[in-house]
Amino acid sequence: MVWLSPLMAVALTALCGVFMFLAVGRPPLEGLAVFFVEPLASGHGWAEIGVKMAPLLLCAVGLALCFRANIFNIGAEGQLVVGAIVAGAFILRFDDGTGGGGGPLMIALALLAGALGGAVWAALVAWLRDRYHANEILVSLMLVYVAQLLLSYLVHGVMRDPDGFGFPQSRLFDDGFLLPVWPGTRLHLGLGLALAAALAAWLLLARLFAGYRLTVGGLAPLAARYAGFSSRRALWGCMLGSGALAGVAGACEIMGPIGQLTPSVSPGYGFAAIIVAFVGRLHPVGVIFASFVMALFYIGGELSQTRLGMPSAITGIFQGILLFSLLACDVLIHQRLRWRR
Repeated sequence: MVWLSPLMAVALTALCGVFMFLAVGRPPLEGLAVFFVEPLASGHGWAEIGVKMAPLLLCAVGLALCFRANIFNIGAEGQLVVGAIVAGAFILRFDDGTGGGGGPLMIALALLAGALGGAVWAALVAWLRDRYHANEILVSLMLVYVAQLLLSYLVHGVMRDPDGFGFPQSRLFDDGFLLPVWPGTRLHLGLGLALAAALAAWLLLARLFAGYRLTVGGLAPLAARYAGFSSRRALWGCMLGSGALAGVAGACEIMGPIGQLTPSVSPGYGFAAIIVAFVGRLHPVGVIFASFVMALFYIGGELSQTRLGMPSAITGIFQGILLFSLLACDVLIHQRLRWRR
């Protein structure tokens, strides 16, 4: 029943969607069809779901490892933004604008720069937790807003395109610095990197002793301490790995569908990845299917705005209903309700 809980949560989310469409005067069946069916009716829709899956899956894999170790990194959004900043700065430094730069090596180095930026931002959280016992939930969350303000400052300042008519954005990157895409779509290499990260995380948890130490440290901290497993090493390893994956997600966004630095690099992928990790039961394979559902929500929300005139908040509403439904299902699975006098 624990593994069926995400499926029941999705069903409850769809049921709540029926009442929500009725409340705003929209045909519920048509609304659900636009939200859940229409994105899957064409190859273009599947490709767009893959575009949304890439950052969600990269962030969620790292968060799942952190949560398994009882390390609550809530700041994947900020680490994604900083990864995008560092990767963008690297590209702008070596992109001469003539079309002669770039190539596979430079793309790999830009992705590595993004991973380094995200890891450094996560290292701040790990250091404050390790050195001063600061709460990693609060610190990682507050650093999200610092990262967003830093991005806004840079695209309004030193990184702003001098030929961009004053708009707060960098100049467009040369094609040699963009990720390869599937012909005729926007689906880019980032999805392949995300799937590879999920496979690597599964191998870590299922086949390596380091993954066993991480799992024991999360489930039974006292037993892990008795066995000599270092909680400090788990903290730094999980935070740096999670930050690096979020940084790669940010780099993939600016090197894929966006093609430049803008103030809104992410519509909230880092926060949505928290829901993805829990819906996927903190398992790398489950996270793949959960990220697919969450990406479907993003595409369905955009179609609902254009087809049915729904507000832009509909995607967030469905995400919140999914998380609430999952928590409710888990409570009723683990706890039995009884009538008492």
